Order: sequence, then C-alpha cells, then structure tokens
Amino acid sequence: MLQWKPVSREDLPALHRYYKSCPYRLCEYAALTKFMWRGHLHPSWTEDAGCLLIRNDIDGEQVYDYPVPGPEGDEDAALTAIETDCVDRGAAPVISVVPEEKAAALLRRYPYVSVSNVRTWKDYLYRAEDLQNFAGRRYSGQRNHIKKFRAAFPQAEFRRLGAEDAPLIERFWQDYAGEFGKADDPRAVNELKSAQEMLTLAGEPWLLCGGMFADGRLLSLSLAERCGETLIIHIEKALYSCPGVYPATVQAFAQTFGQGAAWINREDDAADRGLRTSKLQYGPTELGSKYHFAPRNELITHVKAIPELKTERLTLTALREEDIPAYNALVLDGERNRWWGYDDVGGLTEPMTERSFYEVAQRDFAARAAVNFALRLDGQFIGEAVLYRFDFRGGAELGCRVAPAFAGHGYGTEAFAAVADWALYRVHLTKVVAKCFRENEASRKMLSASMRPAGEDETFYYFEKTV
Repeated sequence: MLQWKPVSREDLPALHRYYKSCPYRLCEYAALTKFMWRGHLHPSWTEDAGCLLIRNDIDGEQVYDYPVPGPEGDEDAALTAIETDCVDRGAAPVISVVPEEKAAALLRRYPYVSVSNVRTWKDYLYRAEDLQNFAGRRYSGQRNHIKKFRAAFPQAEFRRLGAEDAPLIERFWQDYAGEFGKADDPRAVNELKSAQEMLTLAGEPWLLCGGMFADGRLLSLSLAERCGETLIIHIEKALYSCPGVYPATVQAFAQTFGQGAAWINREDDAADRGLRTSKLQYGPTELGSKYHFAPRNELITHVKAIPELKTERLTLTALREEDIPAYNALVLDGERNRWWGYDDVGGLTEPMTERSFYEVAQRDFAARAAVNFALRLDGQFIGEAVLYRFDFRGGAELGCRVAPAFAGHGYGTEAFAAVADWALYRVHLTKVVAKCFRENEASRKMLSASMRPAGEDETFYYFEKTV
C-alpha cells in the first residue's frame, strides 16, 4: 500500500528533482504549484516504480496527477500502483491534468472512461523566443508599452532577486497593497497571500526570481521554475502606477531566465476575464490541454440489477432479507472464514447489528463496487460468491465461501464457474482473478477446476480466467 505524505515546504527540493526534467509543459507539474495551491489541492506525494506520484484532495474527491518518471521510472507500473491504491479504498482512479501526449495511453488503458478537457484550465504556452524578442506586427502593442515605460523610467533595470532582497520585496508588497483593486474578491485576496508567501522562497537554487528596479525600489517581480524545456511562471506582479512595466518585465524575465528554454508557460486564466484578455494579448502559440480521466468499471456501465444465475444444482440470486440469519452465521464463522482473507467484522465502520453485513452488501452493489451472489440449493441459502475489486481495466476478483454443512460437494466450484462466465460474457470483463492461501488445499482444487494458475508467492496461489 502506498504511503502518502502531505506536501510541505521541506519537500519542495525532493519534488523538484522529478519536475526539473519533466517534459509535460503544464503548470501543475512543478513543485511550487503544489505548495502554492496546497490550500485548494491538499496534495500528498509518494514515490513508486521510479516515479513521483501526486494525490490531490479537491472538494472531497481524490484525484491523481499523471506519474512523473525519474531516469529509471516505469509509468505503467506507477499507474498500476495508483489503481491499486484506489481499489484498496473502493474508489475510481481519477487522473487529472493529463498532458496531451499521455491522453492516448489512458484511452487505451481504460475501456470505460469519461474524459473532459475544460477550456478554463488550459495553460498559455508561448515560444520562449517570442517573449524574448517581441518581434513582428502582433507584438507592436507590447513594444509601444515598453517604450513608454523606458521613457518614464530611463534608469530602470531588471535583475535577479535572492534572499538578501527580502526588505525590497516587503516594500514592494506594501506598495502593491496600496494599489490593489480586488480587496473585495476572496479568490484574488487568497492568491495575493499565496504569492507573498512564495516570495519568501526567493534564493532557493531551483527557483528563478527577478524584478524591475527603479529609484531604489521594486516596480515588479516574477517567480518561475524551469521544468524540462519549459519555464513556468508562477507569480507575475507589477505596480499599476507604472505603465508599461508588465510587458517590460515579461520580456526581461524571458531574456534573463529563458535561455535554452523552448517554452514559457504563463499558467491558466482561472476563468478570469481580465487575465484571459491579458494572456491572449501576448500571442500564445498554443493552449496546453489538461485532460481529466474518470474511469468507470463494468458494473457501472452494464449491470442495473443483480441477475439470477442457474447451474446444474444451484440458483444464484441477490441476497434477501430472509437470508440475514444464515448470512450472518456464515460471515461470523471464524473457523470457516480463516481462509477468507478478509475480516468482515473489522471492515465495519459502525457498530455491528443484525443487518450490518447485509447492508454492506447492499451498499457495495449500489455503488457498483461489488456483486454479492447468494448460493441457493433448493431455495436454501448455503453460501455466497462475491465479484469485487474491479481494477477499471477489465479485471475483477472473485471469491466464494460455502456454509460448513454444505462443504465438500462441489457447490463452490459450480458457483465459481457460473459467476466467472457471467462476468466475462455478460459484464464484459476481460479477466477474472482469484487467490487462495497456500495451506487451503480445498480452495486450490476448486480454483484449479475452473481457472488457470497465474503464479504464487509465500502466502497465496493465484488464478485467472480470461475470455
């Protein structure tokens, strides 16, 4: 199971070790983004298969960034780790801010998936040379504004900012606050507070910070991060009382820090009309797509109700109210269930009642997380078969248990084969898997009769059945 750690200031160098070579070009794939917006994203991180994994908790929904591989990273294995993390929690592996070049791989990976690519969150991507030179007719406005700025501030110069410039940065924020016109906009106020906090990081070797100076004070400042061939601009602030300082700063920053970069990302516009107008005026080469993948399992797609299945001797149906006493006896039979591999009592989130296990099964199906089949012999409840742990890639796990009085007659094998066939040919799974403890010879024989071996480890024998 993956061990997640909330992103903290101390984690930023570790995150940047992955992001510094990241080719995705999107602003979410940068260390400072995770820290700056942690109040909204609530990001946690871990490492697996040589990749950086990020899990965000946004408005109660957990979504994952696409894995960022290191030099020996295995993206496929990292995605599998994410999927397992989700299956363990009973959740879908929602992967967001997926770059354009990775979208096709996820479409191939998930047979049933909802995909979106919202305009609001697309990043503005510019050729570095365009912002460095402002050449051509389309940049005539920027060049005119810079001329006006130079005429008003002929001594102005752009230079790097470091930790030693903290007093100048503090003075800038004081000057900026005096001109800030969005004090009644909570989103703008929060963004400004985040920007002020981020500038305390000036001086970190992996951050690029600079500003325009005139008359001993800062007129503007910018903070960026180099990720692969992309310079990602996180913060860009300037005094409104200095006309032309914004384009002058954009150009000077690109010239100072954009050498060797192919792209400059000035982030998205967050649906702010003013920001959209401003970013478009700088002539983006393209808008960086951020695909949102929300996979669905086969139960959600194909199963409206638990069907009735028949074998030579058994009828399989949904659990019924009248099954509760017999179902409880099966679930609570410790000796019988020592091979079950799951503690039903420990899995309860509320105090146990007579209806607890029945209601868990009902909720699991309502959420399309599992199907609990009751095994019936001449109408009598004798056991259950459970199809669960849907991996969102066409696979699910199957388990079966039979009451002690009916064990040893092959009923489990019958039920197992029936549910497996239903799953493969009616639910349209591509694979059904199962496992049993190595010491459980009876289960091994049962699984061997209806599935093929798929490996073993120190604890389990594994089996699978495919179409």
